[in-house]
Amino acid sequence: MAEGLDVGRLDERRMAAFLNARRAHGQRRVGGPRSMRPLLSYLREAGVVAEPAGPERTALSELLERYRRWMVQQRNLAPATVLRYENTARRFLREQAMAGGSFDPSRLLGADVNAFLLRECTRVSAGSAKGRVAELRSVLRFLYLQGLTSLRLGAAVPPVGGWRLAGLPKVFSGVDIGLLLDNCDRGSELGARDFAIITLVARLGLRSIEVARLELDDIDWRSGELLVRGKARRQDRLPLPVEVGEALVAYLSRAHRAERPRRLFLTCRAPRTPIRADLVGDVVERACLRAGVAPVGPHRLRHALAGELLRRGAGLTAISQVLRHQDLATTALYAKVDLAALRTVALPWPGATR
Repeated sequence: MAEGLDVGRLDERRMAAFLNARRAHGQRRVGGPRSMRPLLSYLREAGVVAEPAGPERTALSELLERYRRWMVQQRNLAPATVLRYENTARRFLREQAMAGGSFDPSRLLGADVNAFLLRECTRVSAGSAKGRVAELRSVLRFLYLQGLTSLRLGAAVPPVGGWRLAGLPKVFSGVDIGLLLDNCDRGSELGARDFAIITLVARLGLRSIEVARLELDDIDWRSGELLVRGKARRQDRLPLPVEVGEALVAYLSRAHRAERPRRLFLTCRAPRTPIRADLVGDVVERACLRAGVAPVGPHRLRHALAGELLRRGAGLTAISQVLRHQDLATTALYAKVDLAALRTVALPWPGATR
């Protein structure tokens, strides 16, 4: 009011100036820019404040938009994969395809590709480096198919060393999983939600993204089945064990829900929105701290389930179906976990007693 500013001229820049002025006058506990987003969103929905101006269109942004459409329409990639590939393409093209301030991907050479990959590999793990190779090959394939490069630069991307079966997978014991579950406060909504999430991961081997995608309609209580939306838009039906069903019922009976959204797991603070996949990792990590065990990720609980099934005599084909592996070779990794069974088929070392 002191500035005599019309409400229609409000935007993020003026909101930031307002917050800075409050701090300059010595006011404490001043919120950040995110605290003003709900107000601006409401005013824009009401038509009082104009929508923010879009980012300036550049040759790079237009090419990235074409690349995004190509990944969705031609390759049918999942949204999370599209975002990851697009981010790598943006960094690569911004660093390697800019010469003298102008964007020209036709000047790219194999040396540019290798230079970018070497920089990326110095700051990520071997597994992430393999992902960078796939992401880089994808954008280079797109540039070649669109006629923007005359060379098949994807062939210039070297593979990353690393062998999947070189070591033993780390296994989380069943006792530790019991500690994670026992240390959840199931008397509260938050504890009941965390208990249900850990139970789904530990007893059915669900991935983090699969837990986040679950909807209320995916639970068929009458048939005792659970619909799981997995990788590459794959859908599978899994049996719903009694332990998992009881955990879900306990959570739903305590959760304060509106008609929408229909996602199964929601945040426990307002606004109540569907959880993200990374929250599953936070839930498991917090449970490890409460139980006093070494922190692990949710994928380690999938490994524990595979190891437990193997110890109970389940075959690799059955374990592959439970974990929903598309390639049986992926499941074969867990055959090395059962060291007792491996000792019965290992040849004796020459000159040693068995």
